[in-house]
Amino acid sequence: MQQSFFSNENEANQPLAARLRPQTLEEFVGQRHLLGPGKVLRRLIESDNISSMIFWGPPGVGKTTLARIIAHRTKAEFIDFSAVTSGIREIREVMQQAEANRRFGGRTIVFVDEIHRFNKAQQDAFLPFVEKGSILLIGATTENPSFEINGALLSRCKVFVLQALGEDDLAALVKRALSDPRGFGGQKIEMPEDLPEVIARFANGDARSALSTLEMVVLNAELDGEVLRVTDETLAQCTSRKSLLYDKKGEEHYNLISALHKSMRNSDPDAAVYWLARMLESGEDPMYIARRVTRFASEDVGLADPRALQIAVAASEACHLIGMPECSVHLTEAVVYMSLAPKSNALYAAYETAKKDALEQLAEPVPLVIRNAPTKLMEQLDYGKGYQYAHDAAERLTNMQCLPDSLKDRVYYRPTEEGVEGRWKARLEQIKAWKREHAED
Repeated sequence: MQQSFFSNENEANQPLAARLRPQTLEEFVGQRHLLGPGKVLRRLIESDNISSMIFWGPPGVGKTTLARIIAHRTKAEFIDFSAVTSGIREIREVMQQAEANRRFGGRTIVFVDEIHRFNKAQQDAFLPFVEKGSILLIGATTENPSFEINGALLSRCKVFVLQALGEDDLAALVKRALSDPRGFGGQKIEMPEDLPEVIARFANGDARSALSTLEMVVLNAELDGEVLRVTDETLAQCTSRKSLLYDKKGEEHYNLISALHKSMRNSDPDAAVYWLARMLESGEDPMYIARRVTRFASEDVGLADPRALQIAVAASEACHLIGMPECSVHLTEAVVYMSLAPKSNALYAAYETAKKDALEQLAEPVPLVIRNAPTKLMEQLDYGKGYQYAHDAAERLTNMQCLPDSLKDRVYYRPTEEGVEGRWKARLEQIKAWKREHAED
């Protein structure tokens, strides 16, 4: 915990991203939907009339910077709080200090970085003080607040969604760093003309990543007298591998698997392969993807193409045998196959309807006719009485009722005419017609 953002450290020794951290709203890059002229968050900051709020967005988009700008402008006491290093004891100490400040007419703003790292008990410790106005809470999180912040606390905070920075914003930021005295403005740098744009693409919406990459590029430049010469080779080496935004346990995990699933369902192999690559190159477990593709094979393709399940299971086995990176091609084969296969959700719909009946209807006993009778007593109780063995029938069909009486005419499986399932539909219609014809036999 610290009560000031200001330090006497030599700024020259700080990373470039720290030296160029915006001090005013005018210097702030991006988030025009919140900070543009007349936008709500800008008005709240400029009028010093903020309420408790949560800043939610990916890394490097300005969550902490906005808190620092508020610290400069507000007339309230500002306390910086880290969810990583602070516990219940530290929270209570700060709350007592804030309560004392309130009694003397003062305001206290508590900024909590990575608030999603607090457990329920730690978050609950803030709640009474937020409710009675002892503090104004500003939390920053990269995780969906709906999942990570207690409902009672979240309901008392305004959530502002910060977006990943666009390439134009990042390129402008890189250019400013090259001209600003706090950055490399005092140095002579010879560089490829497209350097800002290359770094902006590589940074993937993250301002901190863009500035750190620029710093690496300049530090690795060739010194020629007083000139730092950045070559295409140096730039390529420093931007050789993009860091993709991904949290295997967080919201982005579910966003990406949803994107893969829905791209396959929409018969879009290009989109499906892209989302597959995004997941694999971010470090996702290939076996997780293989399991989801296997589920898709029956949920969204089903009997429209029974081979889809075979392809999915084979890809899963290949992933198990050889792992990444080699198994990426097997998953690609499966994903493309699922995308191009005819689609039917008839099996999924059948089970979901049957599940609803199984959970909500009276749990009727199994009809006696289809019960086994392994003991004499069971035979005496008519277990299996009247059972018809289909293989003994000429058509391999009987008119025996297998559902309970209350569900006698219920239909769960409704085949489509997509792909091979059209054949199963015709077969099912033949079976039902035969049973209607022989219902009185």
